Amino acid sequence: MPTLSLADVDALVAEAHAGQFDKVGVPYIEHVRAVAAGVAPFGVGLRMAGLLHDVLEDTPVTADDLLRAGVPFSVVATVRRVTRVPGVGYPEMLRQVVTDQAATLLKIADNAHNSHPARAAALTEADRERLSERYRSARAVLWPAAAAEDVRTVLELVNPSLLPDLAARAR
Repeated sequence: MPTLSLADVDALVAEAHAGQFDKVGVPYIEHVRAVAAGVAPFGVGLRMAGLLHDVLEDTPVTADDLLRAGVPFSVVATVRRVTRVPGVGYPEMLRQVVTDQAATLLKIADNAHNSHPARAAALTEADRERLSERYRSARAVLWPAAAAEDVRTVLELVNPSLLPDLAARAR
């Protein structure tokens, strides 16, 4: 079975997320494409994982479906690593994510896009405060697990407003 191209994976994801909208009412595909763009400097495999990062959690598509479709095993492994599993809390999931470099960079890009000021502005104040704290706490786990230059690269592409926070951590 041939391995899918990046364009093939994008089409698969667009179909899987068709009709879905994120918390701020934007077509869901825009979120996964932004996350994929944030990890583009780290290779095509990580871009594929960025596109697919929510497909197991938010669609009927399974890891076996991805493998049968021709998604590389390493990409599926990264997607599985960042997928929430019932019974595993968010803090525990983050501790598992940071044991894998690709998953860590992917989750940093996801967190950065979810934290983007334009997205946050569209939320209710209560949701904005709750999610802001959640994403801030996640960054405290994620950022130290990656090279600072890699974190900077992702933030520059996805959410430059977080760069001062990264600089403050470095002090």
